[in-house]
This record gives sequence, C-alpha cells and structure tokens, in this order.
Amino acid sequence: MDNPLVSPVSRRDLLKLGGIAAAASAAGSGLYLLDPGKADAQAPKRGGTFRVRFTLAPSHFDPQQTLAFTTMVPLSFTHSRLVRVKAGPSVKPGTQPIEPDLAESWAQPNDTTYLFKLRKGVRWHNKAPVNGREVTAEDVKYTYERFMGPTNPNRGMLEQVDKVEALDKYTVKFTLKEPFAWLLEALASTSTWIIAKEVVEQYGDLKKPETCIGTGPWMLERYEPNLRFTFVRNPNYFVPGLPYADGVDMSIETDPASAFAAWLAGRYDFAPEYGMVVRRSDLEAAKQRKPGLQMQDYIVVFGGISWAHLDQEPFKDLRVRRALAMATNWREVLETNAWSQGRGAPNPAIPAALKDWSIPIDQLPAEGRKLYEFDPAAAKRLLAEAGFSSGFKTTLETTAGYGPDYMDAVEVTVAGWKKAGIEAEIKLKEYGAFISSTIFGKFDKMGGGLFGAWTDPDSYLYRYFIPGQPLNASGVNDPKLTEMIRLQRRTFNVAKRREIIYDIQRYVAQQVLGLYGPSVSAMAAWEPYVKNFGPNIGHDYGGRLMAAWLDR
Repeated sequence: MDNPLVSPVSRRDLLKLGGIAAAASAAGSGLYLLDPGKADAQAPKRGGTFRVRFTLAPSHFDPQQTLAFTTMVPLSFTHSRLVRVKAGPSVKPGTQPIEPDLAESWAQPNDTTYLFKLRKGVRWHNKAPVNGREVTAEDVKYTYERFMGPTNPNRGMLEQVDKVEALDKYTVKFTLKEPFAWLLEALASTSTWIIAKEVVEQYGDLKKPETCIGTGPWMLERYEPNLRFTFVRNPNYFVPGLPYADGVDMSIETDPASAFAAWLAGRYDFAPEYGMVVRRSDLEAAKQRKPGLQMQDYIVVFGGISWAHLDQEPFKDLRVRRALAMATNWREVLETNAWSQGRGAPNPAIPAALKDWSIPIDQLPAEGRKLYEFDPAAAKRLLAEAGFSSGFKTTLETTAGYGPDYMDAVEVTVAGWKKAGIEAEIKLKEYGAFISSTIFGKFDKMGGGLFGAWTDPDSYLYRYFIPGQPLNASGVNDPKLTEMIRLQRRTFNVAKRREIIYDIQRYVAQQVLGLYGPSVSAMAAWEPYVKNFGPNIGHDYGGRLMAAWLDR
C-alpha cells in the first residue's frame, strides 16, 4: 500500500482549511490549478486544440438519468460542480484532493449542516434558454432536488441529504439526515454536474446534445453522432485565464487498432485508450515512433466484477461462492491483458487504485487471502461439499461494449471456472441495454461487468451492499454489513474511518459478496508538447485538460 492516509486532522479542520484555500484562490489568477514547479519553469501558453480519442458514443447527455461514463466524460468539458478534484502533475494518480469549483468556500457548523458560498459572477454558457445568465443558489438547489429524484441511478450517493436550501443568492445550505463524512467527495463526483432548470423545462430532460449547457471551461459547439465532439473555449469561464486551449476535438473511434494507428499518425495528443493509456503491447512501437513521449504508470480504478443472485441456488451457499472465487485466475487476466502484460493488482471490495482506502490483500483474514490463490482443485472440493460433485452450469450476462480487452478477461475468467467444473455460458447484451438492466440485477443467474466508476470509496460499499440500492445487483441483505457501512459514513475521523472500511473489506471477502477481477497497471502517455498534464483515475477529462496547455 502506498502512503496510507493516517492524518489525525479532523474533518472540520479540513473543511476550514478548504474554505481558507478557496477564498485565497478565488482572489488569484486561477493558477492554483497548476503544478507550481511547472508554472515557474515555463509560462502557460494560450491557444490550440487538444485532440482526444473516445471509445464509445453516449446513449444520451442527461447525467441524472444514467451511470454511463460515456455521458460523464463529455460533460466534464462543459459542466461544473460545487467542488472538484484537483488536476495536474503534482496530483498522484489514485488520490483525490478536493478544491473549489462553483463554491468558493464552505463550512460545517455541525455534523449535519454544510454551508457553501458560491462564486459571484459565474455565468451559464451564452446559449438559449439561459443566455449567459448568472448562476445562483437556486440553480444548485434545483440540481440536487432533481438529482435525488427516483429516476436517477446515482441518487444513492446523496441519500443522506435531507434538504437543500438557497439561503440567499450565493449561499446554499445542505441539511443531512445524519452525519455523512463523504459529502464533499460525493459532491466532487462526475455525476453531480450543476444544471439549469430552464434547459430541463424546454427539452423535458437533458438527453439531447442541445441540452449540453453548463458553466464549464468549454462549450459543446457540435456533436456528430458516433463520430466526434467539438468543444470550444468558454470565453466567460469563471477561473481567470483558463482554459488555455481554444478547443477540444474528441473523436469517437471504437476500434482499438484503428485508434492506435491514428495516434501514431499524429491525430491525437494523448494515448488512445480510456484514461489516456497506451497498451503495453503497443508501447515499444509508440516509443520508437514518438521520441520524447511523456509517460506515467498507474493502477486504473476499474476492474471486472461478477454478480450472482445470493438468494438463489447454488449461490446462496457460501462454499459455492468461495469455489467461484478460487477458480478465478486474476493473474492470468493480467498476463493476457494487452494493457498490463502481467502488471496490475488484485482488488478487494474497494479498488486497489484508491490507495488510501483499499485494504492490501495480505491484510485479509486467511480465508479471504485464499480466494486470491487460483486453485481449481480446492474449488472442486468445495463444490463437492456443497453437493455439486459434478459441478454446475450457469449463465453470465455481460456486454462487449467495454471493448476486446474486457472480453479477453471474461473468457479467461470463464475458462478458470470451467477447470473447477463450473460451466458458464456467456450471453452478450448491447451496451445500452446492459447498463439499463444487468447492472441493476436484471439477469438470470450471473452478471458481469466493470466496477470502478467512482472515485470515492463509500460508493463501492453503500451502492453495492445496502438493501434497496439500485446497484445491489446480487441482492445483499446483511444487517451486520449494513451497520458497518453506515458507521463508516458517520465517522469523521479519517484514521478511524479507514479501519472500519478495512474491517468491511475483510468481512466482504469472508462472505464472498462479490467476485472482483484485478485492475491493470496502465501506462498513460502524452506528447512532449502537452504541458502541465497529469493522468488520474475517473471520468474528469475536462478538469485534467483545462489546466494543461499546448507548447507547439
């Protein structure tokens, strides 16, 4: 584990520090977003267009009607949140330092009250129907009331919020039902974009590209379905001097081989895979063609996950779930993956990429550690003890929409199960159908996909294991686990909260409440003329690019 977070600083102290830093930055030039060393060495340059590859077209543009990353990434260029994750090369991938966005400061008078002071003079994009009007506290209130509506699959992350009030034009008050130590992290999520009521009223929802109107660093000038996004600089962006680039051209290219060839030919400024990553299998060719390439190795936040209906045979038997886990060959998944070529990390309930919160596998109890040693013979013995001496057959519903590397991992996983006598028939769904059904538990026997959409640890516990949550696809209903998850939410002391979260991960491993694949160690790469850029986990492409610039 790298640099575990053991700070004794209280949550309230952190909030005060955040408010002080926010107030200071609001008066400055906007360069607080930059790595100070880099900024001193070379003055930022204005102009140019970033060229980025994206893997899939979005189903729609309404962030409160989907979980899909294909919606959240484009909105990261055009929209803002109350707070955001800091960007730049000084930020270590996997860490999520929070800084101001629309809120210039915040305070926590007590454990269930948060007050946010909005920046004055922030304006919506100059498009109908908002036409560049000023953002107010009423916009924030409207956004979160709609966010917490019944049709938002992300609503669980803010269920602790009782009400949101606009105290005056620039002050927003959040009143919680009970203490919630993760509120700031939740508000920094790439699903909590601030939206305008007039746009929703005019169009009925936010699904059309015409509704992509925010307060972010760029504006959506044109969307060519299944081809590209064209973003142009917002001349009225509220951080002085930013963004540096005049535009972003994000091409939709579904074929990885074609995307890599396009990058080698100079069409993109960043490696073409999700997160600005180049496959390790292609890395030497890229280095030869692109001298001076800038690179950084990091563990991605996503990995495979398999769900099973825990109230159904044979999965209600813990021995069957343990057998599935012991027959899952996570090392072979990494060895056969073109992104990693053997490099990566196994995941407990919280992805290994979240270094401050993911428990090291060697700190799991003995029965939990055994699940990470591929042992089909032991898995067979467990199945025999459970009454399945000849194994059993099942189905696994998934999607090819995550790309060929994901499907390779699925094939390896199913092959491992077969060695233990578990025959799984893969049933493929179109990506849009998959994210509207399978991830919510709407599958026959088993479902499989990627987990790792969030950068706050709480989401991997509350959303997946609390009864009634839409993403509790396996139907977990464990009172002991529920109380542990609620306790960590109420614990503001960081060190104590981390120990509770470690205990939760130990318990989840013992009960095998999820089957987790590994996360690859990926190589991010970008051209030498791209300055002040740093990769990180999460969908906030826009946030990471607005502080970068082009030197060519």
